[in-house]
Amino acid sequence: MAHEEDPLEHERASWKPSPGLAVAVPDPVQNAELPPHRERVTDKDPAAMKRAVRTVYTLFYLSVAASIWAVAAYMIFPIEDGRITSIRHNNLFIGLGIALALLAIGIGAIHWSKAIMSDKEFIEPRHATRGRDTTREAAVQAFADANEESGFGRRAMIRNSLFAALVASVIPGITLFRGLAPHNSPGDPHAGDPVYLLSHTMWKKGMRLAHDPSGVPIKASDVTLGSAFHVIPEPLKDVAHGDGYLEEKAKAIVLLMRLPVDQLHPEPGHEDWGFDGIVAYSKVCTHVGCPVALYEQQTHHLLCPCHQSQFDVSHGARVIFGPAARPLPQLPIEVDDEGYIVAKSDFHEPVGPSFWERH
Repeated sequence: MAHEEDPLEHERASWKPSPGLAVAVPDPVQNAELPPHRERVTDKDPAAMKRAVRTVYTLFYLSVAASIWAVAAYMIFPIEDGRITSIRHNNLFIGLGIALALLAIGIGAIHWSKAIMSDKEFIEPRHATRGRDTTREAAVQAFADANEESGFGRRAMIRNSLFAALVASVIPGITLFRGLAPHNSPGDPHAGDPVYLLSHTMWKKGMRLAHDPSGVPIKASDVTLGSAFHVIPEPLKDVAHGDGYLEEKAKAIVLLMRLPVDQLHPEPGHEDWGFDGIVAYSKVCTHVGCPVALYEQQTHHLLCPCHQSQFDVSHGARVIFGPAARPLPQLPIEVDDEGYIVAKSDFHEPVGPSFWERH
């Protein structure tokens, strides 16, 4: 029975005599043993234990209050007006709430472990990696003993306040995600509608096509056979970077090409979307949104350098190779009275990668 309970049984069975020589050490290291256990104030005084318990769950509930304050500060100090003082106050008070919530949880957990949980010292002998069934059962019992010694199962106030603090500490982070979405306004009623934003660009009827990035309008006579122009809407040059220049450009950028008319095979209903062999297609790849910037004038193929999707401009920019799932959207164009190329309308489908609301 004694052998059955030996915790080093597996290791002892694998020990073999050393082929070397044994050396007798005259002053071997002595086992210093554990120092005498010192009881804490909370171990001696029941009133001190009660105070420690109250302190711990008070800290946890303070964390809950701080998390709620962080959410309230998000609404009390809005940043929609864009003023630096509003942003500073918003960051300050939300940050203080989140910091206090996490700090209270940390201090409460440390005080719980130092003042309330059992602090008895013990020695854990080394053993084989895979223990016997009795060892595994002992491990389960160790968890039960830890629960008993920490009071996690018995001290409902501490346990419940900890759960409340942990749950509440996540709420400010979730609330802040709301700030990532744009907000509607009377001047821009669609600012908070992602479906509308992904379905429309700044192209409008009569808007001139212009060189990127100079914004110089393009005449039909400037577009020669085999050429390719990187194009933006003419008004985009007057949009400041702080007012969404890059966002609008990312959706509206276009490639303009001229092919022999007899080599164009437009999609049904798109026969009048070009002018004398000049066609315009979105530069944003329909795979993951990379710029389709490489044009091969002999084959009339467009290549996306990111994942090698290829589009045939002579057949409606349909996909002929690669992971892209649909053709590049075509921008309907015409020529105005002064000979400049202008848009007939916005794109008739969303540009770029497909998304969840695309029909």
